[in-house]
Amino acid sequence: MRTTLTIDDDVATLLKKENRRSGEPFKQTVNRCLRLALTGPPQRVRPKPFKVTPIDLQLPEGINLDKTSAILEALEGPLHR
Repeated sequence: MRTTLTIDDDVATLLKKENRRSGEPFKQTVNRCLRLALTGPPQRVRPKPFKVTPIDLQLPEGINLDKTSAILEALEGPLHR
């Protein structure tokens, strides 16, 4: 199949570099690279496991943890505003 394709400058540079390295015709280089990209195994990137490390806030006894202002006052003092 014959088609016209606009290739970004950075991709064209990479293709030309690969073309010089392989010594094959440019058309074959483009087809080989496209084939590899489209039929190669999908690369799965495993995310790092999310880990929470709890810390002791060392809050005084009796602080209501449901009230943000009480926690801020315990940590930063009465002038936290």
